[in-house]
Amino acid sequence: MLGFGASCASSLDYMAAKPTFCAESGCETVRASAWAHPLGIPMPFFGLVFFAVMVALAFVPRPRLRMVLALGGGAWALALIALQAFVIGAWCKLCMIVDPITILLAITVVAGAKTVKPSWRVGALAVPAIAALPIVFAVIGHGSPLPAVAVAPTTADPIAREQRLGVATVVDFVDFECPFCRRFAPTVDAAIASVKVPVRLVRKMTPLKIHPHAMTAAIAWCCADAQGKGEEMAKALFAAPVDSLTPEGCGKIAVEVGCDLEKYRRTLADPATRERIKRDAADAKAAGVRGLPTIFIGMQGMGGSDYDQATLAAAITRAI
Repeated sequence: MLGFGASCASSLDYMAAKPTFCAESGCETVRASAWAHPLGIPMPFFGLVFFAVMVALAFVPRPRLRMVLALGGGAWALALIALQAFVIGAWCKLCMIVDPITILLAITVVAGAKTVKPSWRVGALAVPAIAALPIVFAVIGHGSPLPAVAVAPTTADPIAREQRLGVATVVDFVDFECPFCRRFAPTVDAAIASVKVPVRLVRKMTPLKIHPHAMTAAIAWCCADAQGKGEEMAKALFAAPVDSLTPEGCGKIAVEVGCDLEKYRRTLADPATRERIKRDAADAKAAGVRGLPTIFIGMQGMGGSDYDQATLAAAITRAI
């Protein structure tokens, strides 16, 4: 029952916009790893099924089946501990409850744990408790984390403001001249394309002063985005040679992606376009962005370009 409860808590953290039970960096690293969603299923769900079956088998005279499952669970727990130690390089506190309990359960069964004899006292206490636990955790899971997602549009947190129910939101702070952003962009696009959940990509312009063409490219993207060509323009700007990100070069790219040139020029001259970039820069500061690239998947911030496609895809799936 301890293992089942810890698996419930871990499952809630995997499904919620913000973790409730284990929000430390080690837990977050494990949840964001490529190993956290085997077959697209959150890892704690396997623990829920395992412990539920083992609880049921405690009342059934099937010692051989109980032995096989207990040994398999213990071996799997040892493998998960080794995975955190030698592959992921981080520790999840809830995992360090579930995995040792699984090993202890295997030792208990091997040592000769007997079948629990059913009685009206056992049934009156155990059966309602087992039946109620998933319901309680489901109510908690759908009652507590959801307000963090269903935030008011006027919230001061720029990342929370972009969240939508039922959609995994990716907020990408962009500098089209930044070499690291340019290297990271295809990985983000591939991760979004690989998942089977609805994804909303929000780009916020953060042109750095050290990049002479960044502001020009940012303005050009805003002009294209005003015509519904933001994604096409972003891909083209990232792919174009840096020295071509001039006003003339960006205008040519805009035409190539299908923008109406007259509308593009009107938006280019509109002061509201630069105001939009100023708001995006203010959002970057409010969100604590210290360098580029930085993306937020759900409410999880990820800085740097070293994340692989599998890690980003797992984070997107979790953010739903």
